[in-house]
Amino acid sequence: MLHIPSTISTNTLLKELSLKEKLPEGYLVSADFQTAGKGQPGNSWESENGKNLLFSILLYPKNIKINEQFILSQLTCLAIKKVLDSYTDDITIKWSNDIYWKEKKICGILIENSLFRDKIDKCIIGIGLNVNQEVFTSNAPNPVSLKQITGKEMDREKILSDIYSKLLTLYREMDFERIQHDYHQNLYRKDGFHPYIDAQTQEHFLAKIENVEPDGKLILTMENGERKEYYFKEVIALPNLPAGEIWGRTT
Repeated sequence: MLHIPSTISTNTLLKELSLKEKLPEGYLVSADFQTAGKGQPGNSWESENGKNLLFSILLYPKNIKINEQFILSQLTCLAIKKVLDSYTDDITIKWSNDIYWKEKKICGILIENSLFRDKIDKCIIGIGLNVNQEVFTSNAPNPVSLKQITGKEMDREKILSDIYSKLLTLYREMDFERIQHDYHQNLYRKDGFHPYIDAQTQEHFLAKIENVEPDGKLILTMENGERKEYYFKEVIALPNLPAGEIWGRTT
């Protein structure tokens, strides 16, 4: 394990280290600050120096097929949620791999896989968790930290240790059925109809989550029973509007 005061990104650093030598599975890199924290493609991750958790974990999931790789995202989300559940209520998983408290984002995850033939050769799981930051200055729409939720200063090392332990436990057990079930049960907006927008057509619609398939595809059901299928970035969950108001007009 390696902890450093600052790096460009823990994912980038771990990737570079893993190219130089064969690191053991479960190797962890953490930092107090990232100069260019990586979120999902096109996004960055804001984190005040020394306030939050920024870390990456190396795995060699060679027995997981490429079309099953979403299980790594699911078990990572579940590990984080299970730990945060011990500090507060209302923690959910926003498809595909953000962790939310109520309507606010507390944690982001970036998983980068190296593939060989039809298997995953190497997986780097990057996690940014807002722990003790109290003021957010970026244009991110809805960040929140554990301290903001609880009003208490948190022990970052303990939270990191607990997440690491829980993640590796779920990974080693690799109970596909259980992980997929628990992921679905803890989804943000799991119940009822909520507003979405199709990223390609810009169509607005109400739908409920029907399922998330093993490859990560989101299955939505509209009010008329029509099913829509989306992969990551193909659909966006919109904020719920006050009763009677529908995307800028009143009914």
